[in-house]
Parts: sequence; C-alpha cells; structure tokens
Amino acid sequence: MKSNENVSVENIYKLDGRVPLGKAIPFGIQHVLAMFVANIAPIIIVSGAAGLSGGDLAMLIQNCMFVAGIGTLIQLYPVWKVGAKLPIVMGVSFTFVSILCMVAANYGYNATIGAVIVGGIFEGTLGLFAKYWRKIISPVVSACVVTAIGFSLLTVGANSFGGGVGAPDFGSAKNLAIGAFTLVCCLLFNIFAKGVWKQLSVLFGLAMGYIVSLVLGMVDLSGVMTSGVFSLPRFLPFKPEFNISAIFSVMVIFMVSATETIGDTSAMVISGLNRDIKDEEVSGSLACDGFMSSVSGLFGCLPITSFSQNVGLIAMTKVVNRFTILTGAICMILCGLFPPLGAFFASLPESVLGGCTIMMFGSIIVSGIEMIIRCGVNQRNTIIIALSLSVGIGFTQVPALWAIFPEIIQSVFAENCVAVVFVVSLILSWILPKDMEIKGLGGIKKESK
Repeated sequence: MKSNENVSVENIYKLDGRVPLGKAIPFGIQHVLAMFVANIAPIIIVSGAAGLSGGDLAMLIQNCMFVAGIGTLIQLYPVWKVGAKLPIVMGVSFTFVSILCMVAANYGYNATIGAVIVGGIFEGTLGLFAKYWRKIISPVVSACVVTAIGFSLLTVGANSFGGGVGAPDFGSAKNLAIGAFTLVCCLLFNIFAKGVWKQLSVLFGLAMGYIVSLVLGMVDLSGVMTSGVFSLPRFLPFKPEFNISAIFSVMVIFMVSATETIGDTSAMVISGLNRDIKDEEVSGSLACDGFMSSVSGLFGCLPITSFSQNVGLIAMTKVVNRFTILTGAICMILCGLFPPLGAFFASLPESVLGGCTIMMFGSIIVSGIEMIIRCGVNQRNTIIIALSLSVGIGFTQVPALWAIFPEIIQSVFAENCVAVVFVVSLILSWILPKDMEIKGLGGIKKESK
C-alpha cells in the first residue's frame, strides 16, 4: 500500500494525487451545486412540451442526476477510449432544448428518446476518430467558440439572478437582494479566506444565500420526501421510436454540441492546467459526450455534455484534481439513488445560483480571451474573431432576421450564438489566406533579433 505522505490538500491544484476525503468533499459538492439547477431545467422544459405527467418528471430528474454522475465518473477515469481523463463535469445540455421541444411536440417523447440514442452514437463515433478531422478546427475557431459560450451564458446567469425564467416574482427586490447578497458573500470569502480555502467561495456563497432564503421563506421543501427514501433509476421508461426527421434534426445539434465540448474542454485545460489540449483528450471527451448521451436516452433522459458552469468554476478556482471532483460525481449518483437528496439540492433558489454563476460565466469569457491571445492578434485572426462574434452574438439577438429560413435552420441557429460563431469562424478560417499581414497594420510580424 502507498503511504499517506502524498495525500495533501494542496493536490487540489494537480490533476492527479490524493486529497484528504474530508477536504475533497466540499470542493466536490461545490461543483454539484454549481450545475444542479441547470442540469434539471432542460428536463422540466422538454417534458412540459411533451405533456408528460408530474410522476414522469420526478422519475426523469432522478435518472438524469444518476446518468450525469456516471458520465462525470467516466470523463475522470476513462473506460477504454471513452473519457478524457480530465476534470469534466457532465450534465443535461441546454443546447438541445429548442430542437427537442419541437421534436417532442411534433413526434412525441418516444421519438425524442430514439433521436437522442442515435445522435449520441453518431457523436461518440465522431469522437473516436477526432484525430482525423480535428485539424479542420483551428485554434482561433476554438477560441471564438469558447468566448461565445461565455457570452451566451451571461443571460443564463442574469435570468437566474432575477429568480429564474418564468418566475412570477422575476426581478423582484427580494430576488435581486438575495442574488447580490450571495455574490458579495462569494467575493468576501475569496478576499479573506486563506490558502486553498479561498477556492470554496462559491460553496460559501451558495450556503449563505440558501440560509437567508430559508429564513425569508423562499425555499420549498415540500417535495423532499414525496418519492420515498431510496429508488433505483428506471431503465427504458419510454420505448424509443426512430423517426428519420427527428433523428436528422437532433444529429445536427449534436455537431453543435461537439463544438461546444471542444471549446469547453480546451478552455478548461488552458485555464486549469496551463497547457494546450491533446488529441486524445478531445477524442475521449467527445466519445464520452456521445455514448453517454445514448445511455441517457436509455434512461429516458436528454443528451448530456460537458457543463460550461463547471468549466467557469475551474477557471475561477483552478481546482482540477480528479479525485476531488470524483466526490462530486459520487454525490450526483447518490442523488439518483436517494430522491430526497436530489430534491433538497433542487430546492436551491435560482437567485442564489445566479449570484454565484454570473462571475463564473465571466471567467469563461476571460478564458476565451486568453485563447485568442495565444492564437495571436494578427490581421487574419482579427477578421475571424471580429466577424464571427459580431455576426454570432449580434444576429442571434434579433431572431426575426432568421424568419425566411426553414424551421430546422431557425431551431439550430436563430437563438444559438455558439452555433453561428462556430460556422462563421470555421468558414472564414478555411477561405481567408494564411498570410494576410499588411505592413503598417496591427498584425505586423515581429522581426527576429
């Protein structure tokens, strides 16, 4: 047996190495809390569009936590070539919400599940062969995508800050005060805490915000014990149906999701490990995204993917230790086996989450800017970055611009700035000449000394 002399809390900043269990658990729980509400929100939205019952929804929330935990476990500790061996936290993706609502409404929830299973196999297979096609996605394209991911999440953080989309008291003084209080708690803890404990600022903010919300009567604990104490996740709760139109629509979004995963994983490696991502890490992360999405479909759930919220948390805290994040994965699995635990986490008010995530999402933008600087701000890259971000972010702020396009195009691009940024930056990186430098402009190459 190995001695315990290599077990240290300082290992939280290292990919490998043991951290004392009592110290690792808080950091792991912090990752779970950062993604919990966002993980179950897509299920709630799509099940509503499909007309599922409340009992079905409760079962799906339980299943999605279980699958997200297993997916995170495989990303941390790969099985064969599936998994990146990186601190990637998996969760149900918001990227698919629009298209899956359309599929569920038009073809039924069973067809939705069939499309998820086939689409996941498609992305997983793409991932296994990533080394043959990844070179077409240049570093500047990845940098643009990461930056776009950060910008796209700002509205998510702002909506949470106000109390959550559709909340009857959205933007109320109480919600804004709780969000601001949580944010201030995070900042103060980060300023005054010592050593590695600074990195628990998000957990501290969440805990303080939750306690104050509880006192103010903003926490609903009525559903904690409604599903019993222990329950195994249900396998194949819905019989998959394979509709060609549904499958094609969802496969298109899987390609967009793959791009986001490359961006998320690249940003996490650069910000957390201070190096460029390796081909096998890209391949493993995509393979896990895809194949675990198919597994998620078998449990009646939506596709799962790397969570940008947790990439932002890593960019902010630099906590990358796999063993530490393993404790978070185990917590998610337990939420899938013990419904009261999941219901307790789900009771976290949106405004509390918004107070913590708004800064985390800004950290993703900073990671994107760091990637842009690494690429070099020459004339060619400036055109790619400027045009892709302005078109991607600008055009998706005005969905009416997409009205002349078919519904499938609208569902993919009209409100998805990441997809538009990816397509525009990719096309520009293909068609613009490699050497566009003009003497006298900002992109002049430095002369060798």
